[in-house]
Amino acid sequence: MSLEEFRELGLTDKSIEALKNKGFEEPTEIQRRAIPLLLKEGTEIVGQAQTGTGKTAAFALPILETVKENGKVQALILVPTRELASQVSEEMSSLRGERRLEIAPIYGGASMSLQLRKLKRGVEIVVGTPGRILDHISRSSLILSELEFLVLDEADEMLDMGFIDDIEAVLRAVPEKRRMLLFSATMPPAIMKLASSFMKNPEIIRTQKQDTAALSTDQIYYEVRESDKLEALTRIIDRESDFYGVVFCRTKLQCDEIGQKLHDRGYDAAALHGDLSQREREAILHKMKEHQISILVATDVAARGLDIQDLTHVINYSIPQDPEIYIHRVGRTGRAGKNGTAITFITPSEARKFAYIRKAARTDIRKEEVPAAEEIIEKKKERIKDEILSSFDIEPKSEYLEIAHDVLQGRNAEEAFASLLTSIYKNTLDANRYKEITVTTAKKKEKSRHERREEARNRERFDRTKAPSMDEGGITRLYIARGRKDGLTKAMLSNIIIDQTGIRDEDIRDIEINDTSSFISAPFAVAETILKAYSDRSMKGKPIVTRAKAETKNESKKKSAGRREAFRGKGKRRKSWEDDYQPYGRDTRDGEDGRYRFPDKKKKSRKRR
Repeated sequence: MSLEEFRELGLTDKSIEALKNKGFEEPTEIQRRAIPLLLKEGTEIVGQAQTGTGKTAAFALPILETVKENGKVQALILVPTRELASQVSEEMSSLRGERRLEIAPIYGGASMSLQLRKLKRGVEIVVGTPGRILDHISRSSLILSELEFLVLDEADEMLDMGFIDDIEAVLRAVPEKRRMLLFSATMPPAIMKLASSFMKNPEIIRTQKQDTAALSTDQIYYEVRESDKLEALTRIIDRESDFYGVVFCRTKLQCDEIGQKLHDRGYDAAALHGDLSQREREAILHKMKEHQISILVATDVAARGLDIQDLTHVINYSIPQDPEIYIHRVGRTGRAGKNGTAITFITPSEARKFAYIRKAARTDIRKEEVPAAEEIIEKKKERIKDEILSSFDIEPKSEYLEIAHDVLQGRNAEEAFASLLTSIYKNTLDANRYKEITVTTAKKKEKSRHERREEARNRERFDRTKAPSMDEGGITRLYIARGRKDGLTKAMLSNIIIDQTGIRDEDIRDIEINDTSSFISAPFAVAETILKAYSDRSMKGKPIVTRAKAETKNESKKKSAGRREAFRGKGKRRKSWEDDYQPYGRDTRDGEDGRYRFPDKKKKSRKRR
């Protein structure tokens, strides 16, 4: 269990350092077999690997080792969905380390003008969906003359979604002298036909089936409000007679908060995250393994490499950011042929994202209602009865018989016994211990791909004629006077605002990080809370957070006309804030996030290439 195994595969120090920062410890099977082959010039691969096997890193690391920092597109990764495009882009960004490589997610439903500007500035790696990639190829905004790698990720999924014509069109548009990598969970005839038509003597890699822990794990999800999650968690714990599990949180701050609240309520719980010293970490793990505590509240990074046997439960208090993280979490229970339970809490706004995780993970996750307080009380009564009845098997000693005889003199035996139980179990059976949980459900049903595409077109038409700082759905666009050159990232910006205001992470939308500024969107009331929290913060006399400027109708018309002329190859238009508006696109985080503040402005910024 050492990073040296990655070094032996042929990776350089930059990659090793990035892997260390992400908490990797040893390569997976697909990584061991694919990385050395891909580091050899000219090798093409067909890899059969499921989600959760580490296949993204298997192709990302060799690509990052090979491409040059020259602003030319040298790697194109095709994926079936915009969620996966965002996920793969974020994963590659986290693996590039100190390399000055630009990685661009390109997919439908996002601002075309923003993508055009990014491609024009120069990127080395593009991750996108087939349809939008073809759009850019036809516009000549995506130049692939220097392409070295073409990756088809989740190829079977793309074929199932009807992308075969688009994929073949992209394959015909790329240079012949390029390397093609194809990854798929299954290998139907259509995949092999695609490989034989467009690849030259590829190496075939078939990994063992993914960890079968999920098969022996009962997987459930509950839809609850963020404010009801703790109540739901305590009900789940109380329902079980032998709860012994890990509760996964997204941030160190949340991890500490949940751990402390559980401890305050009398549960044997402890928090595990990256801010703990090695000594503290080892002490907590020792207590967990010795069953001195039964609940470990942890972040994904802190939990990497944990080997705790016989876990009964894994609780996803925060929704995992991608299917691989979900599979890794769930795989910690239900091992060695034993049964386990994995429970995920999702808020209504996360329903669509979780639907993607369920589909990509290819596993059965059923929806249930949070246990009612009455059900919990009945379960507790049964356990108390069982404990008492099992004690009747013990032969009573004469000394205690004498005490029982004396105590019961002149007393009703049932009342006396009930008084004894009350002194032992106190308010264990008090239903008032449980607060009411609001029944909630997803606000919108899952949209088909056609509906999402039509919705995106309508939104784009709206944006071209009107660019207010608050849209008609009550969403406000905010400007932040900090950007990439100040060390700001999407995850950091989100956590700064959450820490300062206490709002929910799902209320922060459409995060866009530019060189010297950033933009976010939020519901009107939430935006007002953010503005109030930063009303006394300024930089050179100007506020750090303000509303994004709106345009007049005349200005919008002029800019729309300018855009049309630009697409005809004529004229240029002035930049507007709508160029920085990304209607879809949510930040996907990897690793654990702590408490942040806005970074200080750097005196000198690094020059762009």
